[in-house]
Amino acid sequence: MIAGVVAVVLLLAVAAYACGGGTDYGAGFWDLTAGGAERGKRPRWLIDHAMEPVWEVNNVWLIFVLVIMWTGFPVLFQRVFTTMWLPLSLAAVGIVLRGAGFALREPVRRLAGRRLYGAVFAVSSLLTPFFFGAAIGGVASGRVTATTTASTDAWANPTSLLFGLLSIAATATLGAVFLAADARRFDAPDLDRYFRRRAFGALAAVAVLAVVTLFVTHGDAPHVWHGLTHGVGLVFVIVAALATLATVWLLTRPSGHWSRVTAVGVVASAIIAWGMAQRPYLIPASLTVAEGAGAHTTLRWLVLVTVVALVFVIPAVALLYWMDTHGELEGLTDAELRRDAPSDPS
Repeated sequence: MIAGVVAVVLLLAVAAYACGGGTDYGAGFWDLTAGGAERGKRPRWLIDHAMEPVWEVNNVWLIFVLVIMWTGFPVLFQRVFTTMWLPLSLAAVGIVLRGAGFALREPVRRLAGRRLYGAVFAVSSLLTPFFFGAAIGGVASGRVTATTTASTDAWANPTSLLFGLLSIAATATLGAVFLAADARRFDAPDLDRYFRRRAFGALAAVAVLAVVTLFVTHGDAPHVWHGLTHGVGLVFVIVAALATLATVWLLTRPSGHWSRVTAVGVVASAIIAWGMAQRPYLIPASLTVAEGAGAHTTLRWLVLVTVVALVFVIPAVALLYWMDTHGELEGLTDAELRRDAPSDPS
């Protein structure tokens, strides 16, 4: 029972990282495709301003995932990181380079340096979600077993490649929807239209790739396919489809209100559908939740840590997101600084 609770917590943490970190990766994707220096100046300006207050906090969810996986399901951790060491290492390198590129491209004075760091940030934002998705695809297709050695086939197979592409499309959707909302907040109607069009394109790509993935998993990952087309997994697939339609409809509305919520619903529902489809397995057909769970005492401590996170961490992160999306974290302009400066006593 307690192992199942911890497994659900792990799944929700993965969904949180997919939505929070995915939005940042999506912003990087649109940075990469914005065009040359002159053409992409405005979109990149918005990307910098939208990401700056919160881009680091999203890694909290990744740390949470690693801690739960390592301590709560050590067998799963060992098998995944042994078999998938290459794509996961590339994803980790991408996270580091992406953060460095984003942090350094603004203060660098020379144009060549800005272009270099900007390219590092943008390319890493594309490759990192792909390799994460490819690793998840290897798990979903049951290629991570006790006897599996690290090989290209473990993550370069049809399911893994489609999961990787779907991850890119999903993050691009989140990035475009959130950036369109930020454009409205910054009173930039041209950028609102710009990112709405890209959100429609990304949603179309998600829909097409999701259908193709469903067909491919029928032969390549039959247990997951059955879970996605039956029971709780099917329910969340339907929720994801409805959230997609709702997002499309909201993006056609002048205000676009609630589009961010429904876009998050698309990605979160898809992640939960995958997790529910694998039940009762952590790795389909080879490792159940009960078999992969750690010591009972460890699991109880993890439940306690989760309660602490619910009480302290999640409200703090939610407040940060709310303040960011409502413009409460914007820096003061020169005019505001001059206005608020104390008068000269002389």
